[in-house]
Amino acid sequence: MAPLFHPSIQDGWFREISSQWPGQAMTLKVNKILHVEKSLYQDVLVFESETYVIQCTERDEFSYQEMIAHLPLASHPNPKKVLVIGGGDGGVVREVLKHDTVEEVVLCDIDETYLPHMSSLLESPRVKVFIGDGFKFLAENESTYDVIITDSSDPVGPAESLFQKPYFQLLHDALTPGGQISTQGECLWLHLPLISQLRDMTREIFPVSQYAFTTIPTYPSGQIGFMVCSKEAGRDLSQPVRTVRDTRYYNENIHHAAFVLPEFARVVLEQGKDIRPVFGRNALAAKATAEGKKTSKVLLLGSGFVARPCAEYVPCRTLSSAQALAEGLPNANGISLDVNSTADLDAQIAAHDLSAIKAKTHVVTTSYVSPAMRELDEEAKAAGIVVMNEIGLDPGIDHLYAVKTISEVHEKGGKIKQFLSYCGGLPAPECSGNPLGYKFSWSSRGVLLALLNSASYLSEGKQLDIVGSDLMGYAKPYFISPAFAFVAYPNRNSVPFREFYDIPEAETIVRGTLRYQGFPEFIKALVDVGFLDATEKEWLTADLTWAEVTQRAIGANDPSESSLISRIKAICKFPSDSESTRIISGFRWIGLFSTEKVSPRGSNLLDTLCAQLEGLMKYETGERDLVMLQHKFVVEWADGTEQTLTSTLEQYGSPSGHSAMALTVGVPCGIATQLVLDGVFNTPGVHAPYTKEICDPIRVILESEGLGLIERVL
Repeated sequence: MAPLFHPSIQDGWFREISSQWPGQAMTLKVNKILHVEKSLYQDVLVFESETYVIQCTERDEFSYQEMIAHLPLASHPNPKKVLVIGGGDGGVVREVLKHDTVEEVVLCDIDETYLPHMSSLLESPRVKVFIGDGFKFLAENESTYDVIITDSSDPVGPAESLFQKPYFQLLHDALTPGGQISTQGECLWLHLPLISQLRDMTREIFPVSQYAFTTIPTYPSGQIGFMVCSKEAGRDLSQPVRTVRDTRYYNENIHHAAFVLPEFARVVLEQGKDIRPVFGRNALAAKATAEGKKTSKVLLLGSGFVARPCAEYVPCRTLSSAQALAEGLPNANGISLDVNSTADLDAQIAAHDLSAIKAKTHVVTTSYVSPAMRELDEEAKAAGIVVMNEIGLDPGIDHLYAVKTISEVHEKGGKIKQFLSYCGGLPAPECSGNPLGYKFSWSSRGVLLALLNSASYLSEGKQLDIVGSDLMGYAKPYFISPAFAFVAYPNRNSVPFREFYDIPEAETIVRGTLRYQGFPEFIKALVDVGFLDATEKEWLTADLTWAEVTQRAIGANDPSESSLISRIKAICKFPSDSESTRIISGFRWIGLFSTEKVSPRGSNLLDTLCAQLEGLMKYETGERDLVMLQHKFVVEWADGTEQTLTSTLEQYGSPSGHSAMALTVGVPCGIATQLVLDGVFNTPGVHAPYTKEICDPIRVILESEGLGLIERVL
């Protein structure tokens, strides 16, 4: 039996991250994973830790279960019928049964997942269990229950409706005269605005509504609360009218004290005044408001794979992914926008402060400066806007450290004789086990099309030009570290960088791409058989199998695997039997010989292949990516001696956080955006980071974010 695994457990520690408690996470040391399950509605994880077991924690769950149950029950004069919504673990029911007045407890939960020590009392004759929708159950049971307890999760996803007015109205209507409710009410330290809204909203329905709280170490900030409400006007919910036996946390004094709030919370809830300290982003916003500064708005277009770190630094492909990207980010929201719709795009650009010439708003992009963009320089100057380009990873971070080292060498009287710069976004070695040794951390189409770009570079003073179809044939082994088997090939046109970087003395200039060994040969074979062809194919329809598509693409006699392989070998002319076996096995893995129906995309082979590879070559749960960037400078000093200098970035993504690609593209873009908004970059026109004036401010902040390159002398 394979060992149990859960993505929330990394390096022996459970970590829970949620938009409900931004800026912090809950972590526990894990001794052993006991159970992992996907129920119809929940992700179930049970593990043994050194001190606790979670979701409900065996060491401290009683403080929550006792308080959510006994606060409404002990303050009710005679509770006989009780309804518990949620709480399928059975802990709340266990506490309800401690009240002798209770004749019947109904547990209504949409899921049935119990911890044995908490749910044993569900077999009591006083208990009925109903598996189903709580909303429907309430609507069908008006004026039935003396006390209703809602043990809900946080207001995210399906549970969000349990924090809204229609639900509380259903609770009210399902109560008998004088009935009371208690619901999970979130944390004072983290959710005070939500608590204030809940309190105000429930007071529109119930004559009495109060917030009470308990302490529990395994909940965020160690505290969680309850909205306790009564239909009986004038009832003092803080006054228990009977003693509760066999408790570990609850007692009469705790009951009183639970309603006594710390001053910062009392003032917010009773006076509507927030006296909490203001810091961080909020402090900056308050200062800007006090100084009369205009709040800037930023339109972040596309780039769903890598955009969140940029959005995080500055306060998608689809609307849902844009909304998911914006979730938990202050002052951010996701929209769906077709950039091919000029009217829609113009409207959004005009509504933001960082976007384009027509609206006279700034632009920051990670893309290369295209000829079309360069032609806009005079228009940008006339509009008085900054158009900052090439500020991601490559291009972007690579410029920052190329300019830094070149400037330092020139200041010391040295010359750059050779400049070699290679960058690759790759799966971490332990995650690179597919036939291409590659996974997609950005657009699959962009990755594959980049392999067809023509390339030019300088070698020993001569310009060498490569047509795109031959590019993979120029890949060569490239040493950076003994830990990696890299190959490298030129990327785009490196020649202008002799001028951009002000190194006229350089005889060799190459900017290129890193991949793992075996990748170029595999891609070359795909090019040779036509699967990177982006031209429309009228014959490419959904009634064909993959084998039939391959047959038509390569001109094989029939779609049998033997016929396809024979034709592929004739086209590709593999250098050895082992290479032939490796690549043809990879084609089989992709599905090029299969009898499954194809799902055409874009009516061309390239996009259809992309759709197939996106499923096969995506990052799975628990996997991480790697960004490797290295500059190599061969320097000739004034005394005639030579040295080789390197600047290297080896950045790994987090399986439960941002990918390395997202960080290294998004963060520098976010930094540049903030510098434009702050007026640090204020010279109108089309720019790229080729000068110290642009590079140094970005690089200093980038290093403070932990994304600097390591510089060495070989």
